[in-house]
Amino acid sequence: MKVICNNGEVRECVDKAEELHVIRHTAAHVMAQAIKRLWPQADFAFGPATEKGFYYDVDLGDVKLTDEDLVRIEQEMRKIVKENLPIKPFILPRDEAIALMRERNEQYKLEHIDDLGDDAVISFYQQGEYIDMCVGPHLTYTKGLKAFKITQQSGAYWKGDKSRKMLTRINGIAFPSQAELDDYLKLLEEAERRDHRKIGREMELFMMCDEGPGFPFFLPKGMALKNALIDYWRDIHTRENYVEVSTPLIMNRHLWETSGHWDHYKDNMYSTVIDDEDYCIKPMNCPGGVMVYRSQPHSYRELPMRVGELGLVHRHELRGALHGLFRVRCFTQDDAHIFMRRDQITDEIMGVVHLINEVYTKFGFKYFIELSTRPEDSMGSDEDWEAATEGLKGALEKLGLPYIVNEGDGAFYGPKIDFHLEDSLGRTWQCGTIQLDFQMPLNFDLEYVDEKGEKERPIMIHRVCFGSIERFIGILTEHFAGRFPTWLAPVQVKVLPVSEKSAEYAEGVYAALREAKIRVELDDRNEKIGYKIREARQIDRVPYMLIVGANEAENGTVSVRERATDSTTEMSLDEFIAKVAGEIAERA
Repeated sequence: MKVICNNGEVRECVDKAEELHVIRHTAAHVMAQAIKRLWPQADFAFGPATEKGFYYDVDLGDVKLTDEDLVRIEQEMRKIVKENLPIKPFILPRDEAIALMRERNEQYKLEHIDDLGDDAVISFYQQGEYIDMCVGPHLTYTKGLKAFKITQQSGAYWKGDKSRKMLTRINGIAFPSQAELDDYLKLLEEAERRDHRKIGREMELFMMCDEGPGFPFFLPKGMALKNALIDYWRDIHTRENYVEVSTPLIMNRHLWETSGHWDHYKDNMYSTVIDDEDYCIKPMNCPGGVMVYRSQPHSYRELPMRVGELGLVHRHELRGALHGLFRVRCFTQDDAHIFMRRDQITDEIMGVVHLINEVYTKFGFKYFIELSTRPEDSMGSDEDWEAATEGLKGALEKLGLPYIVNEGDGAFYGPKIDFHLEDSLGRTWQCGTIQLDFQMPLNFDLEYVDEKGEKERPIMIHRVCFGSIERFIGILTEHFAGRFPTWLAPVQVKVLPVSEKSAEYAEGVYAALREAKIRVELDDRNEKIGYKIREARQIDRVPYMLIVGANEAENGTVSVRERATDSTTEMSLDEFIAKVAGEIAERA
């Protein structure tokens, strides 16, 4: 595929990634031209290609777009493609670029030029009557844009600054071929079917309300799921010799200044005043874990000391960024902080990697690993950062695990390993993390006594497996489409009496399952059995349905309808209880 660069050079795309980027970047320009034709007053901000498609942020004045307007934009784009307009670059010195943008009343482009400096030489691309400031490259003709679709609109602050004007962001997707676009749209349709917000409502797992935006309410069935996940977490951490603590939700500002969070994270923290003193609602669990360690002296013989905490944390997120359980303002981190000697670093990191691998394998997730290095906004010496980074690299290399280096994306106190898991739709999610920290033990003057009786500084690992339990539940809900494995399912069995004649026997079956600590519901509504089965299978997504009628009551059996196969098998109640109890115990 041929592309045109901002110097006028026409060349072939270097690879598939560039081809996709050029197609989507060109689509953003064609979309902007279509918008300008429909709303001549439109003033454009930024319009990049992204990994997920393309978008343009635009100021439309008082115009509020409807779904019908998005269809009109797409139709106008198709007209522009059909016109087969040549896409031509040109370059202007800064003064001439300013004059051109003033003439075209492009106020956001003028502000962008101001950001580029006095010596900037600025490139533009033109197709027909439309001119856009851009570095390119682009397709050579609009007809090269084969397959695209406008997907949605949202709001976006100019330059991401919430004190600036809210613009309209129009998103789209584009691919080299219609077949690729069709495949993507099918994936979107499947993702919508699996949306955890929709499934969460249907299965009555959680809710959100206007009285607490971003603060999820877990309903009884959601709590059953959450507790099952927490029970699993506690079991594997007890096995690995972790101890569990709980630290306060609110601690004074001095603590957060000492930890470094106040200087590096205060814009995301909630604060309050108690007894005329500033306090903060914790956005992280680590300073509390540090205080637990510091509460008494320690010997080298006690290390490593693995301290787990299921801590509720609060972080301020912009309301427009909130999204179900994926982006919330309060959540439970399955944290652990490991205090250790320098010679234990590699073994402890390897142990955490094995634990996280076990967790993701349990749920059928594949994953890849990123090593994130020192950010610009960091604390600590070069020597400590180098030692911490080499410690993480050494552990990964000793394990033989491939990893991608993500330069400059570490935590402000140390480098980190991030685990990006892949769900059943091929989407990736960053969940688990291992952060190696030399700084917080220094800030809090942590110590242990070594074998010579001398005081030494411990090293600290911050790590999570699930990340946020709330977010992980959202991911699991979409991964399984609400069809959780039996051990996790909020309702594991539904007892469905065929008629009132079998109601008494059904109640006995229900009681026996409860006695066996199986999560069970009895659906004794006066509804047809077919309706009950469909609702249990499609809405409640229950792993097992027990259909009991006169025949089952007479024989002391149950007819077992399995969600996975939709087949029905008759067996004794004791046999069924043993089967389900085994699945739960094994977390199969």
